Order: sequence, then structure tokens, then C-alpha cells
Amino acid sequence: MRCPKASWLLPAFVAGLLTVAPAWQRAPDEVDLALVLAVDISTSMDPDEQALQRQGYVEAFRAGTVHQAIHSGMLGRIAVTYVEWAGAHPRVQNVVVPWTVLEGPADSLAFAERLARAPIRREAGTSIAEAVDFSLALFALGPFRPARRVIDLSGDGSNNQGPLVTEARDRAVARGVTINGLPIMLHPTERREDAMLDAYYRDCVIGGVNAFMVPVRDRGQFLTETRAKIVHEIAGTSEAAGRVQAAGSAPKTDCDTSESLWDDIVPSPHSPDHGIGHEL
Repeated sequence: MRCPKASWLLPAFVAGLLTVAPAWQRAPDEVDLALVLAVDISTSMDPDEQALQRQGYVEAFRAGTVHQAIHSGMLGRIAVTYVEWAGAHPRVQNVVVPWTVLEGPADSLAFAERLARAPIRREAGTSIAEAVDFSLALFALGPFRPARRVIDLSGDGSNNQGPLVTEARDRAVARGVTINGLPIMLHPTERREDAMLDAYYRDCVIGGVNAFMVPVRDRGQFLTETRAKIVHEIAGTSEAAGRVQAAGSAPKTDCDTSESLWDDIVPSPHSPDHGIGHEL
């Protein structure tokens, strides 16, 4: 017996294949912002301060103001990853929470819970330059198209290992990435560049469109200032437009002093492990 012709079968079959196409064949997600949270875990911070720093980021993504900032974007979603970093000898850069797309409040709360559960490491050294280069390489691993790319970098000291921090900053800015800073200034220090860490971040670390920094001088500021900074990063605004340090301009601070002890050690280029998972 002959089967009746059914001209609709082929289009229906093709449509069915398209609906089950593997993820690698789909167009990348568009997001308003790709944000790398790059957090210092050097031993110059005591464990209580590190726990408070982590809590600042956890509470930020639990906050309604952050949820509203995400919702208010053109697309209403962002991609975020959380990185911890320390020195360059050996290199210490660790992805704690991989790229995760946040759209509704439930996404942000899940991101916060995953971050809250992760253990906190402590390592020696402070290589801001390596942290910036590592963060910059992470943007290439995210399967999304961001309208903006931002590195949110916090730390309690100047660059004392690895490449020159200004060179790393300029590489990022030249690729259209903005670097914002959260210099942590809780303790007196004998190092001149650390005593003026806010000026060091202003002149040597931050850069790009609407770049700004928010110094933390009191433990209570970790929660309030971290949340406020993330809200402004998501919105793409700056409360400190006069603090932007454009790539290649002459700094007011000596940005090279802290690297002098490590001039005889030349680190090789590196990039993040391509095996890092994506929460998408």
C-alpha cells in the first residue's frame, strides 16, 4: 500500500531538528554586561577581613538594588564570574564561580549562595598585573556577547610581583575593557605606595570608559560600598568621573616602584584554563 504524500513532513522535521540543536550551534547570549569580580586573597589581609570582603560580594547579589539594576538594563541580564588572586611566584588566580548569566532575582540569589559556600584561600604576594591579564583572558571564554566588559578589582596593596601594572591596564583598556577599583585601606603601612593606595589605584590601576574606584577605610564599608559599586557597574555610570586614568597618560603616582624587587624574574604569558566550566 502506498503512503499518502505529506508535503508538510519535511519542514516539520527540520523545525524539530532546530529545536534540539546542541548548544554549540546556538547564537551566543547577548548580555548588557560581562563582569569579572577579581578579589585579592593575599596574606596581608587577615582571615576576618577576607571573610568580610567575601560577605560584601555575597550580600551585594542578595540585594534588591542589584536585582533592580540588572532588570533595568537594555536586555535585563548580565554575566558574572568571581576570581580570587594573589601573587605571581607562583601564579595564584583561581576561578571560584565560573561565568553565570544573571537575569531574574533567583539567578542572583543562586550565584550568591554558590559564592557563600566556596572556601576562601590565602596566598602570598600581590600581582595586580597578573590578575588583570587573567581577567582579560576570561572574556574570551564566555559564550555570550556583552555590550560592556568590566573588571572589578579589589585589593589591599600595590603590585609587587609580575609585570608592570600599567602595561596590564593599558592592554585591557586598549581592548575596550573598563577596570574599576576597590582599594582596601584598613591598616597603617610603612610602604609609601600602600599608604596612598587610593592614589595608586586612581593613577595606575583603573582605566577605561566611566572607570572609578571606591576606597574602603572602615570594615563596615565592605557591605555598603561593595553593593554600591556593583550597582554602578551594572548601570554603567560612575560617581567618580574625575578619577578616570586613561591608558597611556602620565600618572601622578610612581606606578613602577613596587616591581623593582622582582625585575630579575620574568613571568611567561599565560591564560586561564580552557577547561573552566560555564554556568549558562
